[in-house]
Amino acid sequence: MFGMSHETFLLLDAVVTVIGLIILITKFKFHPFIALIIAAAFLGLTSGMPIGTIIKAFQDGFGGVLGFVGIILALGTMLGKMMAESGGADQIAQTLIRAFGKDKVQWAMMFAAFLVGIPLFFEIGFVLLIPLVFIVARRTGVSIIKIGIPLLAGLSAVHGLVPPHPGPLLAIGVFGADIGKTILYGLIVALPTAIIAGPIYGTFIAKYIPGHPNQELVDQLAREPDAKELPSFSITLITVLLPVFLMLLKTFADVVLPEGNFFRSFMDLIGHPISALLLALLLSLYTFGHRQGIGSNQILKLLDASLAPTAAIILIIGAGGGFKQMLVTSGVGDVIGHMAVNAQISPILLAWLVAAVIRIATGSATVATITGAGIVVPVVGMIPGVNRELLVLATGAGSLILSHVNDAGFWLVKQYFNMTVAETFKTWTAMETILSVVGLGFILLLSMFV
Repeated sequence: MFGMSHETFLLLDAVVTVIGLIILITKFKFHPFIALIIAAAFLGLTSGMPIGTIIKAFQDGFGGVLGFVGIILALGTMLGKMMAESGGADQIAQTLIRAFGKDKVQWAMMFAAFLVGIPLFFEIGFVLLIPLVFIVARRTGVSIIKIGIPLLAGLSAVHGLVPPHPGPLLAIGVFGADIGKTILYGLIVALPTAIIAGPIYGTFIAKYIPGHPNQELVDQLAREPDAKELPSFSITLITVLLPVFLMLLKTFADVVLPEGNFFRSFMDLIGHPISALLLALLLSLYTFGHRQGIGSNQILKLLDASLAPTAAIILIIGAGGGFKQMLVTSGVGDVIGHMAVNAQISPILLAWLVAAVIRIATGSATVATITGAGIVVPVVGMIPGVNRELLVLATGAGSLILSHVNDAGFWLVKQYFNMTVAETFKTWTAMETILSVVGLGFILLLSMFV
């Protein structure tokens, strides 16, 4: 077509489609759900796919993603809501602060965010823990930036690299990776990455930008904890980390036990992400609910309220799955895969680079993850020995880079920390970029051993 080979035309078509998707989201302010549907339809039509195939491909991609991720998001959100209402997150943070002391309080905030952030969306974890940043800054006199950047790094690292967060889960589904191994590798990469981008960078940048919190927000959010008794640290930790433990135990059983073994089959059941999160949620109804004096009717209202904010996220994820499937069905993914093989680009580096470019352009880590994974997935079948779990982590690391003015998280941090745009670039944007680049470095290092 137009004097070009079919492969060249498909590649150009994909580039135009992705640019159009970016323009719809950034310039014309289309909702990502609508923009992804339009982009998928445009790619299907211009690539020459039959109408029936276009519709079926989008439906298959949409349903294939939400059939798994939608359930995970709902269960994880409910668990997070119970933890928030019971004061479990407060308990984790306060215990770590007491253990580390005033001089190392920034380390306590990073570890608290790292633990609390495992079952929570970044935004939920941020809103949940930001009052603690204000309270600790007021009590200790430590710079709000020195305390806040480690907290943001802990939340962001697990959000981009550790299931059951939506980004890594989406990439696991696309690449066909093992969730237990991804959790293990994700934790290995995320913790040192968060340390470098959080306490270490936060301590450095706080010397130049100490930060001055908005007094109205301080007055509103930095209240002393309620007099009610909080859940114990051990009970909170057991409840929050139960799904992670069950999924890791399933992976261990799959490695050491033969197929058909009763215990392995049992662990395959309860260690599946849906089962593991459901069991943790059921446990939380007692540990974070009835044990804390929250009645059944109130628990029902809390769980009901927790689901409403996830509706838009679920729809965007589904549409992203449909767009990904269009890339695969149209043959664009195969063309890009062959190019990567011929150019001898490391699949891990390619996954990081593609996700990073889309993240910078759209401001959405979710869009970057699902689109990047869809573009890179054909490489998996063309290059033998590619570690699928590390591809998941590379895509997640790329999706964190260079958060700027097109990212809602940029403005969320700016307003809560009462910073100028320039100060937000030097703190939040720099921290996110450090997370992404250092994370890639650790992933490449890990690839030498697994």
